[in-house]
Amino acid sequence: MTGQVIDTLLCNCQSRAMKKTMNVSSARVVAVGMQLRELRRRAGLSQSALALQSGISQRYLSCIETGRARPAPATLHALFTALDTPLAERNAGFLAAGHAPRYAALPLSDPSMALVRSAIGHVLKANNPAPAIVIDSGWQVLAANTATAALFALMGLPVDSAGGGFNLLHTLLAPGGLGDYLVNPEEIRAVAWQRASREALQDAGLASLLATLPTPGDMAAMADGAISPLLLTRLRSLQGELRFLSTFTTFGMPQDITVASLRIEHLIPADEATWQTMTAACAA
Repeated sequence: MTGQVIDTLLCNCQSRAMKKTMNVSSARVVAVGMQLRELRRRAGLSQSALALQSGISQRYLSCIETGRARPAPATLHALFTALDTPLAERNAGFLAAGHAPRYAALPLSDPSMALVRSAIGHVLKANNPAPAIVIDSGWQVLAANTATAALFALMGLPVDSAGGGFNLLHTLLAPGGLGDYLVNPEEIRAVAWQRASREALQDAGLASLLATLPTPGDMAAMADGAISPLLLTRLRSLQGELRFLSTFTTFGMPQDITVASLRIEHLIPADEATWQTMTAACAA
């Protein structure tokens, strides 16, 4: 019996069963179907394209999306993987379908996260004398390297705060923070705001934080003029202007919500003068 025939029979059988008993369970099936349909549309995929990538028939996917079939955990996993769905949203989908959540959200201090902590420490150390910080999904700074403390000292900011415990978005957007030392504050604040706004669509805590922060100026006007290949972070320091380009490191195949939320931002010196200044500051 082919996979498509099996999918069709499964769809028909589950559909008939649901017609006989419309209860909380069937409402859950409808909910996960609506979630999958929205995720598919957000990804710009047709039913046939998603079905092909997930290894199921288009008919069975249609039954799932319309609430006529309850997907098994393995089917949901295949669909979420094809859609590159964030792990927290996947858990919501498993619950909506009546299954147990698949992914934990362990604290970074948990013993099982030792490998993660070791990897982060290695990357931070290797990035010296260029600054690097670890940020979670709420833009909270969890750790930083020696070069970050050196950079704070060069700007006359408290060195103790460079080790973590502050919010990057808040210090960029709110008065009195790191944003006050930017040579190009309008550009950097606009980029930070736009990125955080996109992320806040899936993060209520981040949305609440954004609501307390000042909105950058006319972001549309900032698009005028010549566009360089990279937007640089330009900072005023006691040694003059420092120029950095920004890159991010994330874990490639996370199986935990906390791990998936982490990213390391690297500020790579964009000119020789900045390299020399940072190298001397780290050696001091």
